[in-house]
Amino acid sequence: MMGSAGMAGMTDPDHIWTEAAGRLRGEIGDGAFSSYIAPSAVRVDGSGQLILVTPTAYARDWVRKNALRRMNELWLGLDGLNRRLDVRCRAEMGSTPPASQVAAGRAAPAPVASNVVAMPSATVAPSADGARAVRAAGLQDRLTFDSFVEGQGNAFALAIARQAAAWADGHFNPIFFCGPYGYGKTHLLNAIAWEAQRLRPDARVVYLTAERFLSTFVRAMQDRSTAAFKDSLRSADMLLIDDVQFVGGKAGTQEELLSTLTALIEDGKKIILSADRAPMALTEIEPRLRSHLASGLTCPVEPADRSLKLAVARNRIEALSKLGVVSGEVRPEVLEHLVDRTPGSMRELEGAVNTLAAVAATRLSALTVDEAQGLLGAALRGGPERRITVDEIQKTVAEHFNLKQADLLSERRTRSVARPRQIAMYLCKQHTTRSYPDIGRRFGGRDHTTVLHGVRKIEELIAQDEQIARDVEALTRKLRG
Repeated sequence: MMGSAGMAGMTDPDHIWTEAAGRLRGEIGDGAFSSYIAPSAVRVDGSGQLILVTPTAYARDWVRKNALRRMNELWLGLDGLNRRLDVRCRAEMGSTPPASQVAAGRAAPAPVASNVVAMPSATVAPSADGARAVRAAGLQDRLTFDSFVEGQGNAFALAIARQAAAWADGHFNPIFFCGPYGYGKTHLLNAIAWEAQRLRPDARVVYLTAERFLSTFVRAMQDRSTAAFKDSLRSADMLLIDDVQFVGGKAGTQEELLSTLTALIEDGKKIILSADRAPMALTEIEPRLRSHLASGLTCPVEPADRSLKLAVARNRIEALSKLGVVSGEVRPEVLEHLVDRTPGSMRELEGAVNTLAAVAATRLSALTVDEAQGLLGAALRGGPERRITVDEIQKTVAEHFNLKQADLLSERRTRSVARPRQIAMYLCKQHTTRSYPDIGRRFGGRDHTTVLHGVRKIEELIAQDEQIARDVEALTRKLRG
């Protein structure tokens, strides 16, 4: 990389961005850079203004709040024309040419080329012509990179998914996304398929759920057309199989999948898989296949924290607004209430947002927390919301962890008791209207700061510990009956 003296006074935006982005990566770290800056590209609007175009509005807002000022300081120190950068999301830009084309006098709009610092270009929605080969395989139009909301728990998985979609050389093969149900694995596989097909329209991209793989294989055996089935898979340039845990216990299907993976890997073809657990935890799958599944890169997709859930809810409201389902913006406190009362997966959260939008429609912006709770209580549970008590939560948690209810109220501080106690406190805050001091009194007369610490600890662990997330989700289902 050239020193600042060698770069100062340059006017080519691509060269300036190479230097500025490299310095910015060193200052903010690889994690934030990969999540928010790397998927972006420098373009120019109709008035000649240089714009950093992010793939989503969420990324735009993060850059504007956390990085835009420093980016401009770096840019102005290198740009001989003293131009400034603004930031917008792709939906705000439409079709505008890369800055380098404008600088070179070629003003016709064109897609952004491969960006500097190994940045994938901003993605576009799937087109009917360019993705016809994968559309028939069951992909969902809305599950693209543009609609995927980034957060701490999925930033690494998203970065790997973008690399895979860009057909990048040197990435691990196979790539195996794993994590609890409903937190974005299917979304990532869909997004990879759409983007990979867009970037290489002539490539054969095959997306299948494990259930479809199984049913197609069984039908091929019945029709005595297994050779055609094998050819259809082994001719793929990229094979994506979702929910691979469902092939467990089916010997013939496992053998066929193992043969397919082996053939594709030997030919250097790309394989992307997902399951609800890491490969070696799929004990119902035979050891040789497990070994192949684990031989590449295992990439966890972790449960969402509260901030990511809020971002997902906002994103869904924006999408429904564009479709004309709702009008106006939902009040922040209403959105927070919705998220706090929907502690399950992201799919459950999107379902709650859809329900609220359907029943509120044009009244959305005027909706209060009390009105939202009334609407959701009736719509999601088929009638008045059932009242969950602290006592019921304590009994349910104790039973789940093979404890006595008295253990949760006792002074015992061993992890086997303390963690379930914190989970019970967290569930009390989520499912009752009790205050922190009141909850503390119901747990053996504890101080409200103890309850607050416990609730925050579980909020933190849900995003980091897969087992804690599963325990909370299971307990929530039990409490809701």
